[in-house]
Amino acid sequence: MKAIGYQDNLAIDNEQSLEDITLDKPTASGHDILVEVKAISVNPVDYKIRQSRPAPKGEYAVIGWDAAGTVTAVGEKVSLFSVGDKVYYAGDLTRSGSNAEYQLVDERIVGYMPASLSFAEAAALPLTTITAWEMLFDRLQVPVSKNVVGAEDIASQNSADATDVSILVIGAAGGVGSILTQLLKTRTSATIIGTASRDESVQWLKDLGADHVINHHNPLFDELQKTGITEVDYVISLNNTEEHYEEIIKCLKPQGKLGLIDDPKSLDANLLKTKSLSLHWEFMFARSMFHTPDMIKQHHLLTNVAKMIDAGEIKTTVAYHLGAITAEHLRSAHQMLENQQAHGKIVLEGWLT
Repeated sequence: MKAIGYQDNLAIDNEQSLEDITLDKPTASGHDILVEVKAISVNPVDYKIRQSRPAPKGEYAVIGWDAAGTVTAVGEKVSLFSVGDKVYYAGDLTRSGSNAEYQLVDERIVGYMPASLSFAEAAALPLTTITAWEMLFDRLQVPVSKNVVGAEDIASQNSADATDVSILVIGAAGGVGSILTQLLKTRTSATIIGTASRDESVQWLKDLGADHVINHHNPLFDELQKTGITEVDYVISLNNTEEHYEEIIKCLKPQGKLGLIDDPKSLDANLLKTKSLSLHWEFMFARSMFHTPDMIKQHHLLTNVAKMIDAGEIKTTVAYHLGAITAEHLRSAHQMLENQQAHGKIVLEGWLT
């Protein structure tokens, strides 16, 4: 099968940083399904792993953690899917990734693909959707509006009247922020303040439903005051947390909550004490890495979101389609993310014959 991999941790402008290769097609067993990958999207985790994780000696490492495709085989313990099903998923950080024609993935972290989307449109969603949903409703427990809570709502325990809740989302125009903003708009009554600096990113956020957009290149607290909101209940920091940390604390109300997903070298927890602020990490691979008893929640989450998409409540976050799945195109995608040049999601679709 065709695949894209690397042997050395090289700069993205080196053609060997990601290479077109050929590997053996894997075989499904246990809870695994074998997916024929039709489209992929790219996330910051991809280039971070490419830069830092060594490949097995003498072998190629295949990364990638967002895909949509068709089930071609199932293991003997599989009960959720059948051959021919269209699926989308983010996969498992500890296993071979989606930059390959065929991939094994545990059925419990896979969802049925939205029927109304193409493979490319669906591939843009899994990792960022899981991250955003878990951050909002599992980690921060943001109240869900009562009018959207139903029997299938996995966030129903967070239901409350919370019309005065406000949330500041740093880096809101990126992949996670783009779906998180929509989830906030459709499932909560929160006032959404997103940060962006480029004109196209500002407009992107407004189109997704942000109530206010402020510039993260300026002091956040000063920018927040311009909206007429003096403090917020939640801050979700999606990038550059260390840079904004003291401003974040100024922006939070006493007893507020800070959620983050990036990798600051250090944060002084003592600064949280005076306001009794709480800190919440979201890492969407935790369930699959540790095979937690509730890892099937990601299957339910993705399937639930697919229904929301098909109902027109939220939309895909594709911003760039770079063409077929090739090493050259994938290197371009990594470079865009490394240079922080992208809003929304970058997708690739189809394999050259």
